[in-house]
Amino acid sequence: MGLPLVDGIFPALIIAGALTTASGELSVTGILQTGLLIFGGSATVAVILAEMDGTRREQLTSILLLGALLIPVAVAEAAVAETIETLINFEVFHRFAGLVILAIAAKTASSKVGEYLPSPSVIVGLGLVASFNPAGFELIVRPDMTRLVSAGAAAGTGVAFAGSVAMFAPRLRGSVDIDLFRFGSSVALGMLALDVLGLMPTKAPVALGVLGVTALFAFDPGASGDDGDEFDDITVTDGPATDTTMAAGAVADGGDDITDDDAVEESNTTVDADDDVDSDGSFEDLSDESTAEDASEPGYGYPGEEDSRAPWL
Repeated sequence: MGLPLVDGIFPALIIAGALTTASGELSVTGILQTGLLIFGGSATVAVILAEMDGTRREQLTSILLLGALLIPVAVAEAAVAETIETLINFEVFHRFAGLVILAIAAKTASSKVGEYLPSPSVIVGLGLVASFNPAGFELIVRPDMTRLVSAGAAAGTGVAFAGSVAMFAPRLRGSVDIDLFRFGSSVALGMLALDVLGLMPTKAPVALGVLGVTALFAFDPGASGDDGDEFDDITVTDGPATDTTMAAGAVADGGDDITDDDAVEESNTTVDADDDVDSDGSFEDLSDESTAEDASEPGYGYPGEEDSRAPWL
């Protein structure tokens, strides 16, 4: 959030008149666009949601402390910007102010593209050199209060935006697509650059509209839950469920009802004819030993005769 004050972007916007109207009055849309896109933006959202540690109170305290430094410095730079404005050719520097915003938009959209572009401070420096005109130098002792107020309001908007993100961070974390918001912010910055360059055919706050639509599309309320919560209500069983009434079977009128416990007890007490029960309750298969003896008896293996039950039946 403090980078615009360091690399010269914010003074360039002040000199370009992005915070005031053509008549020198406060521009509400210009203040909001500068505060949300220059001081706020996708980088601020990403840092607060993904990297900022501590409780909500601690995060808000850190942001307010930053704002206590950010706002006075922004006002001071606005005061100095009026003096700097007397040293430059406004028409030339105005183009460089638009270029620096376009460079930031490109860097925001793609870090790969940003590697081949000069830094914003270099562009601002080149703009100062190209537009330098010492003949009109004048030391401004009493700066315009409108510019000072607009500069403080823009920085305050950025601080309020960061505080709002920190306030709702538990709800936004996991619900905001950072990549989508970053790309939309770059498009909004591009619209702001066209507005600063005077190439926007309308006076409507297009950059704010793009930022609002981006925030709407990047927010997904259904993605805030933890993974796997949707499977909590599924019960896994070892096999297909069996109806207790069908398992017990139908009984005739007047007969005793067969319960599941009775069926289980009966099945547990059934012993194969070829098995012998040891004293410890285990079963011993004697089918192999009885095969030789039963094979010599007449009628073995033929159904319908006595003692003809084969061991495999």
